[in-house]
Amino acid sequence: MLGPLTDTIHGVVNFTWPMLIISIVIMVSVRLTYLIKEKQKIVIYKELLMLSFAIYILCLFQVVTFQDDVTWSSNNFIPFREIFRYSITDRLFWKNVIGNMIMFLPFGFFISYYLKVEKITLPLILTLVASIAVEFVQMCIGRVFDVDDILLNLLGGTVGFCIYSVLKKIGEKLPKFFHNDWVLDIGAIIVLIGLFMFLI
Repeated sequence: MLGPLTDTIHGVVNFTWPMLIISIVIMVSVRLTYLIKEKQKIVIYKELLMLSFAIYILCLFQVVTFQDDVTWSSNNFIPFREIFRYSITDRLFWKNVIGNMIMFLPFGFFISYYLKVEKITLPLILTLVASIAVEFVQMCIGRVFDVDDILLNLLGGTVGFCIYSVLKKIGEKLPKFFHNDWVLDIGAIIVLIGLFMFLI
């Protein structure tokens, strides 16, 4: 069942990798130069989180503005019409419904992490603003506006906030040893290697 979703993720990586490599080289070199010049401590996990957020925004932009030869259907302003159009076993359900939800999951997580929010209200508002902006731009560039995409993006942002909240509570209960920067750095590197292995 996860095949279509995995294929979609690999498809995104395949057409974004040139932009990713150039962006990563530029961002990392500028950031490292700044930290060295200002004689600031380099905390790997914080730098990787910051870089991941920037890369996510760039990938989001490329995905939602990507133009191909697909003939898009008309705009949809009726809630749940497109969501209930597919069965759960349909390939397009995993690509369009689950894919749209997962697309904004990192957004909910990152904004919750950087704003240190306790309640879901602010992440929901910011996810709504970003999602409406995406749909409006898509409509302006020849794609379509779909209210169901906004609902799915909101769900994804909510899941991202929940993941942040759970990880935060788990982190608060862990011994102080696990709060050391070097332990978090090692954990971040392991996650990065695992993600890289999955993507290739």
